[in-house]
Amino acid sequence: MLSVTAQSQERESDIPKLVVGITIDQLRTDYIDMMQHLFGTGGFNRLMTEGAVYENVNYGYGDITRASSVATIYTGTYPSTHSITSNTRFNQDKKEASPILSDKNQLGNFTSEALSPRKISVSTITDELKSATSGEAKIYSVAPTSEVAIISAGHAANSAFWLNEENGKWASSTYYKEVPVFVTEHNIKNGLDTRIEKTVWSPMLPLSEYDGLPYNQPEFAFKYFFDGDDKYKNLKLSALVNSEVTTVACSILEKGRLGKGFVPDMLNVGYYAGNYKEQNVRDYGVEIQDTYLRLDKEIETLLQTIDNTVGLDNTFIFIVSTGYSNFEARPYGLYGVPTGQFYPRKATALLNYYLMAMYGHEEWVIGYHDKEIYLNRELIKKKELNLEEFVVNSAEFLSQMEGVQDALTSYQILHGDIVAVAPQRRRYNRQYSGDIVLEIKPGWEINYEEEDKKNEYVQYNAVPTPLIFIGENVTPQRVSTPIDATAVAPTVCRAIRIRAPSASKSYPLILNYKTETK
Repeated sequence: MLSVTAQSQERESDIPKLVVGITIDQLRTDYIDMMQHLFGTGGFNRLMTEGAVYENVNYGYGDITRASSVATIYTGTYPSTHSITSNTRFNQDKKEASPILSDKNQLGNFTSEALSPRKISVSTITDELKSATSGEAKIYSVAPTSEVAIISAGHAANSAFWLNEENGKWASSTYYKEVPVFVTEHNIKNGLDTRIEKTVWSPMLPLSEYDGLPYNQPEFAFKYFFDGDDKYKNLKLSALVNSEVTTVACSILEKGRLGKGFVPDMLNVGYYAGNYKEQNVRDYGVEIQDTYLRLDKEIETLLQTIDNTVGLDNTFIFIVSTGYSNFEARPYGLYGVPTGQFYPRKATALLNYYLMAMYGHEEWVIGYHDKEIYLNRELIKKKELNLEEFVVNSAEFLSQMEGVQDALTSYQILHGDIVAVAPQRRRYNRQYSGDIVLEIKPGWEINYEEEDKKNEYVQYNAVPTPLIFIGENVTPQRVSTPIDATAVAPTVCRAIRIRAPSASKSYPLILNYKTETK
């Protein structure tokens, strides 16, 4: 019979020394399957054969964005609760949108951006790990974008790093107290800005081998150079950004000595698997295949580094997609499929004219943002109008516009049939969301009529989104039954024996293990 001390030591030995969270922007299960024959043995194929693979992760709400999905992964709850509803947030006073993580009280390291995780209104996996270890756990995050880096780092991490689109440096925020010397040295000696003029992206394989996507037979090889004002931005939307991420992530593992202490450390890594410059797959099919091929190599390198520094048998890894794709334009009109264009600027102007005719010549509509209409609540209150009636009349008018599938009021979303409005309710935050939420018809294009804002193509079909767990004694399996994205955080926390984040909605997934040691 084991003593209490021996039992405690045995339990501690079961806890991983390192947790690695890999979030891959727009990764698709169907693409992995279609390109499997192109991959090597150490990246995706290793994950798919050695890990517990869930083929279909359901985020449970519509209009998923990079920021909202990562927040859902790391908090275990929906945007209605964690407050990260989109990549940007509409400021009703300034009548404009700004980055969701903006924080004027902070400064940037190697960037002019002022950002912090303070807008995340609940705890994250990383926060709970820091708390459980009395601040001893070392926690870092590195990703191409600030949203992924900061949100996965949470409130309590040592630091978070992302690529600055203005200077090509790995940037951070003064919110985090630590900028390791080796990151600064990398920025100075080997920053992207020192190499970008000579950086070229072309296919890894002979053109004939890119046969992973049907109906997309390449005729010409691509070759991209990175120059001009958007050179860093364009590189971040290319396959090459992932090698930049891997370099810094491996440096943090090795030089930061993660997994060497008495408590688990955590490294969060963000990769990109979307289309080049967010263009369509139809015209950029070779590029997306090359992106997956190169990402396969980066994952292999990261796994090898983990094995060499900490040991994969001492590490618990989860890999998850952000759960959306940048939908592309389709020539539906050529084939008789209903389609059209919805103009937000025109819609808000017409709504204001309608309201002026009913209630007087005033500015009744503050603005449009992310399919949401913001009404002038202060003016409505000043005029002593019935707010609910006002909003209902506005929604009824909008619902009659061409291209509008439905217009839901805040009252319907917050107080209506929970089953009928559940997806909208999970995304709707009563403090920050608009008064009316629009659903645009599938197949339609949202035309913003702005040079700096790309049009949006509306689709409501589910995107096959993978979640993979890999660790010592985790039994390989493949599960096609959809699981909720809110289960990721409590599952990770269960694996490392800490409390789930404060607003977690789901029970942890029960992973099968090869032995009884867990």
